[in-house]
Amino acid sequence: MTSETADAPLAARARPGPSIADVAQLAGVSSQTVSRVSTGADNVRPATRDRVLAAMDELGYSPNHAARALRYGSFGTIGLIAHRLARTGESRTVEAVVEAARAEGYTVSLVDIRTPGSDDVTDAVARLSHQSIDGLVIIRAETATPVTLALPPRLPVVVSDSRFVGHHPAVGADQVTGTHLAVQHLLDLGHRTVHHVAGPDDSAPAEVRVAAWREHLVGTGRPVPEPLRGDWSARSGYEAGRRLAADPDATAVFCANDEMAAGVLRALAESGRRVPDDVSVVGFDDIPLAEYLWPPLTTVQQDFHLIGERLMELLLRQIRERTPLEDSRVVVPTRLVVRASTAPPRS
Repeated sequence: MTSETADAPLAARARPGPSIADVAQLAGVSSQTVSRVSTGADNVRPATRDRVLAAMDELGYSPNHAARALRYGSFGTIGLIAHRLARTGESRTVEAVVEAARAEGYTVSLVDIRTPGSDDVTDAVARLSHQSIDGLVIIRAETATPVTLALPPRLPVVVSDSRFVGHHPAVGADQVTGTHLAVQHLLDLGHRTVHHVAGPDDSAPAEVRVAAWREHLVGTGRPVPEPLRGDWSARSGYEAGRRLAADPDATAVFCANDEMAAGVLRALAESGRRVPDDVSVVGFDDIPLAEYLWPPLTTVQQDFHLIGERLMELLLRQIRERTPLEDSRVVVPTRLVVRASTAPPRS
């Protein structure tokens, strides 16, 4: 075997990928123009940008993000940690963050953790840090606390959890006011009290809603029934609804989310208790399905899109201004959407 033939496979393996010069030659532009396109600069004509992007796709060229970070001080990537993406709140907030990041020229690297404990969140942060991120969004830390959550120093962070105010910027919906609106709506209709189908006891939002529900009933001098616990699923709401259907004193029910409310509606219907004639039902979230349930569901609307936008705004302020915003907190308003699932109780 000659040295020429022996070296050929090695040379093939060592051959570098397409360069910025290769893209420039194929697109018929300068290397500087390719660089502008790859960094998202806006001083490139649309037709030229399209030609460069087509050349990148044809050659399989990927911009060197490490080089970009050295030159521009940014990797162009946001890390995002979420827990149980099957849940409506988490999935819709993640979607909103991704849309807001894309509008600002950032990509998102997502890690869906098994549990929201400190160890899992910390491990997820370490994995994302190795991928070279400019900042981090934590959708919900749940059981983690500002003391137990270990984050890299100087990493811009924003959390969708009010417990981290004073430690990290936080954004969240006004769940307390939303709960008060739901309970007061049912009391104003003439119901003696309001039963509650709560979320799991390891969920911070669920506990906020339980506390606000109980506080409102106590403050208005009404009886406080024992809350029924679910796990956010329609199945758990159905099981709670079967128990409520057997209680003749249950004429009004506030559910901690719309999925559990849907389960309650089915259980009541199967038991022969009509909604809202016999029992009024209110949900929380205002998912797209809520207005198409039967009857259409009265619910508390959370603006998940706005929550995602505010999370990105706080994160980008830290990235661009290079200043911490520990005490920043944004509370996104909630509102009651009244539909056909609530009415005055029968006399």
